[in-house]
Amino acid sequence: MSAATSPRAYTVIYDGDCAVCGKLVALLAKWDHEGKLEIVPAQAVDVRTRFPWIPAGAMAESMQVVRASDRATWQGAAGVEQLLGALPRGRWISWMFAVPLVRRLAERGYRWFARNRYRLGCGRHCRVHRDARPG
Repeated sequence: MSAATSPRAYTVIYDGDCAVCGKLVALLAKWDHEGKLEIVPAQAVDVRTRFPWIPAGAMAESMQVVRASDRATWQGAAGVEQLLGALPRGRWISWMFAVPLVRRLAERGYRWFARNRYRLGCGRHCRVHRDARPG
């Protein structure tokens, strides 16, 4: 199945090795009452085949959100903004991205989180060493 033929409106590609990321996408799935999201770990076997236009480094660096209808792709805080606007429960907070400087601050916050995600939620039990950095 390609991104364009996905039965869901959006595909969310996240770091399946990150415990915090897993909890966050579980929350997204809970908010997705209309079944708009397909949530896929970046480590899934077919991800690179389905989404060849997304560089592997970008997938390691941040969450990717792909709209199935036209393959438009967002990453990081822009992906969060897109998801909030698409989910009924997220719309009540998506307005904040219209406030001046919020997009820039959200992106900085997202980048900080992405760099530190293994230290924030994974312990020694994690499959990925907690001090690992995305490549």
